[in-house]
Amino acid sequence: MESILQATQNGILKGVGACVLVFSNQPDAKGLEIAQKMGVKTHTIPSKGRNRAAYDREIREFIEDYEFDFIVLAGYMRILSNTFIQQFPNKIINIHPADTTQHQGLHGYEWAFENHLVETKITIHFVDVGLDTGKIIAQKTVDLKGVKALEEVEQRGLAVEHQFYPETLYQLFCGFEF
Repeated sequence: MESILQATQNGILKGVGACVLVFSNQPDAKGLEIAQKMGVKTHTIPSKGRNRAAYDREIREFIEDYEFDFIVLAGYMRILSNTFIQQFPNKIINIHPADTTQHQGLHGYEWAFENHLVETKITIHFVDVGLDTGKIIAQKTVDLKGVKALEEVEQRGLAVEHQFYPETLYQLFCGFEF
């Protein structure tokens, strides 16, 4: 999220895209503080113990006041309801730390490390009603040759994510076909 905000303020996304809101379901999410320091409006609606459909309805009602073209997920770790997703076809974008044709769900970097992969992929995709099954927008390879620890996989992956996500959003916002 931080790399995307930086890109909108003084990077590749400046003048192409703007963040109108950073939202979290976790009131103590680090990203909220980062966004506030960068002058971006933030909001949180705690989700713990809430019914998914009712919770997503509340989010939908809240964001109705905002004009936006896309919902960009970055560190949002709650599965969205089918109803919410269906209201925004090809408008919700997510990043996944694995090739979604090979691994969906949590722990993508652990999966790559435990399977001794010499490379993995970062996948940016549209969110659909499946778990990490949406149409792939773009993928980028992460070289894992020589890694000795999970932390190395994570560091290499995050370095790619932080550059690749804003670049892909730039292409998407500018109308490139995927």
